[in-house]
Amino acid sequence: MIRMADTWIRLLGPPRIESAGTEIRQPRGRKAWAVLAYLALQPDGTGRARTAALLFPDAWDSLGALRWNLSELRRTIGAASISGDPLRLVLPPGWRCDVLATLDAPAADTGADTGLADARTFDGQLLEGLAFGDTPVFDSWLEDQRHRLENCVLSLLYEASLAALAAGRADDAVGLATRALRLDPFNADCHAVLVRALVSKGEYRRAREQVDKCRDLYREELGLGLPVEVGRALSPAGAAAEPGMPASAATVRSYLDAAGASLSAGSVDRGLDQLRLAVELAQRTADSHLIAESLVALSGALIHQAGGRGTEVADLLHRALKAEALQTEALQTRSLQAGAQSSPGSKSGALKSVASKSVAQPAASRTAAAAYRELGYLAVQRGIPDRAAGWLDQAARAADGFADEQSRILAIKGMAASDTARYGEALAALAESSRLATAAGGPRLLAFSEALAGRVYLQREELELAADTLDRALELIAEEHWTAFEPFVAGLRGETYLAVGRMDEAAALIDRSWVMADLAGDHCYLTLAAGAKARLSMALGDQAGAEAWLKRGLDTTPWYLWYRARLLDTAAEVAIAAGSPAAGDHAARLGTMASRGGLRELVVRAHSHRAILGDAAAGEAIPWLARDIDNPALNAYLARRGQL
Repeated sequence: MIRMADTWIRLLGPPRIESAGTEIRQPRGRKAWAVLAYLALQPDGTGRARTAALLFPDAWDSLGALRWNLSELRRTIGAASISGDPLRLVLPPGWRCDVLATLDAPAADTGADTGLADARTFDGQLLEGLAFGDTPVFDSWLEDQRHRLENCVLSLLYEASLAALAAGRADDAVGLATRALRLDPFNADCHAVLVRALVSKGEYRRAREQVDKCRDLYREELGLGLPVEVGRALSPAGAAAEPGMPASAATVRSYLDAAGASLSAGSVDRGLDQLRLAVELAQRTADSHLIAESLVALSGALIHQAGGRGTEVADLLHRALKAEALQTEALQTRSLQAGAQSSPGSKSGALKSVASKSVAQPAASRTAAAAYRELGYLAVQRGIPDRAAGWLDQAARAADGFADEQSRILAIKGMAASDTARYGEALAALAESSRLATAAGGPRLLAFSEALAGRVYLQREELELAADTLDRALELIAEEHWTAFEPFVAGLRGETYLAVGRMDEAAALIDRSWVMADLAGDHCYLTLAAGAKARLSMALGDQAGAEAWLKRGLDTTPWYLWYRARLLDTAAEVAIAAGSPAAGDHAARLGTMASRGGLRELVVRAHSHRAILGDAAAGEAIPWLARDIDNPALNAYLARRGQL
């Protein structure tokens, strides 16, 4: 038996199994690799009959064909690696798989490269070079997973570059961001972090050249101007505290309090200026926790009051986590040193022991929990649910004992589960979030969780539950004067009226949603409202009006991928109804976008549109892809189209 240490199953790129200094037996045949990839991406297991039908649809004995390929894999990996019904892949000790490492990599640690250095070796498409045209349903599944994994690898490289930058390793940050840009040359966030890293190294000329390169690329290839975040990266925004201003905890907290009051009063620019001053003054102190607290406060305001979603806020959050980790380490070291005075002989070993535990088991910290949660929120909105899960798990561990923070984390988990069509998980997380928000006396938290639950009910066409839940959220919003969140809830409530044919009430709320989003300049809510306006126009028989609203919506630039994908879904429906040649483009863009973001129901709907337009392979995949989605409304929609 060969020693299995450092043995990798490489499914990204041309598939192979490799081990340093050892020649490994390779599985024979493309279907063996297909079985391995499929099982690797089914963490809860998959039935034998279903797997056989997927991969061997034309075989006289599909289960027999599956058994042969399983035997081939067991001869390679080990007899206990794949067994049972449902089938599960269990790797032997010392074996790793790049696909699993990509999806399960820990959230970026600003103090180390744990789990992230391997991202440099994750290169290529899933099962690259293998074709499966004889199994169209598996081919559709494979295409979706390729988009998803490509997005995950890109995100890993981006997160690692930010973590390296926060830890003062600018050279690593440059290398990681450069590699990320090879995967996606148009990714503005990766351009921005590369520019920031070059500025951090003092290479201002290279930084300016990178900005110029990005500007030319966007103008020549996309007809767009330089992304704002890339320009800002060249000269990051900063405060201008007077040199003589005292840098003390009292001064910093005074600015934090003043900023909170300004933001509550709607004076966003003033509040941001005050927070930037707080950050600058905190950085003049030796208090790492104060620095972290100030950075989290600034990033939170940028995200939730100023619509910030790019590299600037992610960089602030990574810097906050680094500062909080330093504070925790310093406190633990002092505690150990104090304890070691009574037991001098154990001092060195104790210090090493706690230092290692501080990385693996971070202590509860409201500041760290908020930073992790905001990074999870950004990942959800960018459509990277696998990475979001890692951040939110870290947040949950750090939030132990803080009910309000736990409520926020659960609400974001519910949002992610809803986006990915795991509706039962979403409702469970949101119900617990609402319970904790009520116990903590947080009306805005409660409104947020209730509104997200209302969205789930609307997606499932459980309209009475949707109406009741959204009405409760609107009441809380009115009591709190939370106008910034109103467009989201008003738009959804308008759609519940639209679903039951109450056009006047629907129009009033959908119009309000658009106006409030427009006044706030919030592109996410504008996208949501434009889709609702288009659906209202179609219900009123106004095809031209629907097309006009869709154009306005598609001209926006929302950060939240689900909003954009849902609008493309509506655009495809409207174009199909009109017999427009744009239908195919909308369906194709929706399919790619939804696959990258793991938006499973919208993946199915993209296949549905493609099937209506004559794509037989897409039609074959629909029942398979829809089978695991618990949504009666989706099933009814597909049945009306004759696709189930």
